Amino acid sequence: MRLSKAWLVASRDFKIFRHQKNILYSIIVFPIIISVLFPAILEFAGQRNAGLLTTANLPNLLNSFSFFIVIGAAYIPLGIASYSIVGEKIEKSLEPLLATPLTDGEILLGKAIAAVLPTLAAMYAGATVFMVGVDAVTFGKLGYNYFPNWTFGVLLLILVPVAVVMSVLYSVIVSSRVNDVRSANGSGILILLPLLAIYLASEIRIISLDISGILIISGILFAIDIALYFVSTAAFQREEILTKWK
Repeated sequence: MRLSKAWLVASRDFKIFRHQKNILYSIIVFPIIISVLFPAILEFAGQRNAGLLTTANLPNLLNSFSFFIVIGAAYIPLGIASYSIVGEKIEKSLEPLLATPLTDGEILLGKAIAAVLPTLAAMYAGATVFMVGVDAVTFGKLGYNYFPNWTFGVLLLILVPVAVVMSVLYSVIVSSRVNDVRSANGSGILILLPLLAIYLASEIRIISLDISGILIISGILFAIDIALYFVSTAAFQREEILTKWK
């Protein structure tokens, strides 16, 4: 597998994405919502009930809020990866790529890069604004800036990339089995259910989103990524796509 060839596929997809408003909106809107909404919720909750946000419950609350960055990181690639396969097939722009001497692995890696890099850039930018906003709201209660910290660093640098890759690989599998973008997006959204379950479990204190908890979750998702990689490479059959997709 040649990384230079995969990058050519990614560069091609980047150019296509610039003209797809739905993809651009998905990359931009969700990070903005996360970075603005949660500090606003904290500010509103503090004004309505000053005793609600205390030094005892704020760290757990902020860690739970932080996990939505992981959920967002898994959500954004769904539309990108689905379009890059199903959307291009519908628009007749995928066949020329599949007819090239590029291997299936190089094509898949290129499309994965095209979905992963914009997602990470958008979520890291949103996370930066999120940290600044939350610190501005909570400094008066805590007496110090809660972010950045090691827990959030592990979440951003380990768990977020693992979640993004999981979403992309799952989208490849789904996209290889459906014939329209809407069906791909509808089926792809199921990948968010385990992450939402983790969030709910953290809210009711079944699991803790501290460094140890995040590393354990990352390890489980990484194992899932490996399994999805083999399934996605088996599911992506260019001959079937070229001859059987209608």
